[in-house]
Amino acid sequence: MVRDGTRTVLTMANDFKGEPKEFAVVVPVPTFLEKGQIHIGDRAVIDHLDAYSAPRLVEYFDPDPCQRMAYEMQGKMAMNKAAPMSSRGDEARAKALGVRVEATYTVGEYDIVILSAKQSGGLETWLIENGYTLPRGASAVLGGYIKQNMRFFVAKVNLTEQAKLGFSYLRPLQVAFESPKFMLPIRLGMVNSDGPQELFVFALTRDGRVETTNYRTVRLPEGMDVPEYVKDEFPAFYRAMFTQQVRKERGEAVFLEYAWDMGWCDPCAADPLSQEELRGLGVWWIADPRGDAVGRNGLVPPAGGAQQVFITRLHVRYDNAHFPEDLFFQQTGDKSNFQGRFVIHHPWKGGSECPGIDSYLTELRGRRAKEAENLASLTGWSMERIRRRMSLDGDWSAPGDEQKWWQRMWPSN
Repeated sequence: MVRDGTRTVLTMANDFKGEPKEFAVVVPVPTFLEKGQIHIGDRAVIDHLDAYSAPRLVEYFDPDPCQRMAYEMQGKMAMNKAAPMSSRGDEARAKALGVRVEATYTVGEYDIVILSAKQSGGLETWLIENGYTLPRGASAVLGGYIKQNMRFFVAKVNLTEQAKLGFSYLRPLQVAFESPKFMLPIRLGMVNSDGPQELFVFALTRDGRVETTNYRTVRLPEGMDVPEYVKDEFPAFYRAMFTQQVRKERGEAVFLEYAWDMGWCDPCAADPLSQEELRGLGVWWIADPRGDAVGRNGLVPPAGGAQQVFITRLHVRYDNAHFPEDLFFQQTGDKSNFQGRFVIHHPWKGGSECPGIDSYLTELRGRRAKEAENLASLTGWSMERIRRRMSLDGDWSAPGDEQKWWQRMWPSN
């Protein structure tokens, strides 16, 4: 749904099961449609938009705990010294964190890097992964400078393949119209359904996040640590997590999965859409090579630069009992970013011997226990099931809560 003022461009892509000849769609619209207001869209653009905004799994790798202890000791002696740059501090990793390495120099005995960043968390991660020790509270300070669009001078001494559903896909239908009503009719779609239906709404605006006005819009859980094995079961995990959240909200909520300025992402699940793709979806206010885009004031906007597009991704599972009304929306002035993402922290698996290794292993056991609790809370899966899966990678348990060997062999039901 592209929406600006009273103008709406609606692109409908359906997952239809059955023969194409059996397919029909009936969509109420608030105004008369001329033939020229109806168009056939490109499914590839919808897929790109889906990939760009999809909930995702991010991975971090624990550094060598012995080297980490050395970094911390160096940081206490002199904050301007750091260990040699990590092999993960390459351009691809920086891009994934929303960090741009704008220039690198060697001046005398110093290696100098000029950085820009989109978010303090990404910059902080990049610095730590490249051997820099940061004091407590650094993230908030970095964030203040990032908001001022400042760069960072840094010196030192020498990241889904989408599951194939097997449906018969039809090319998307598009309609363009003007109306003060900002809504999406869903009731007709329930007439021939054989149960709850899954709906994803991608709302593109230039003013900020979109939310429903007649149903609650709820943010999905995000940023929670989950066990390593979830990487191999992410589709099943996400389905279970979403079902659990629907159950917690008694089936009466619309869920926010993503909200972001289309001009950038941190990190990017897929590249942002091009101006050509956005115009194909109906984002009429951005410029194209012909210069025929018209802004609200009647002027042609400049080519290049920010896309001036904000994306909101909403996900709803609906049926007659819980969604008796169509969906009504409003644009908000909220441009804060939100991404439905979950985190895997891979433990250090190399061999190390140092005074800090025991404390790291204790910390690791506690972290695994918390990951198990998070996963059980998110999905409703039993702790026994989670513990069985986690035990494949070693001791999951917290100190004082270790399982006996026979409990792992014959877990209780």
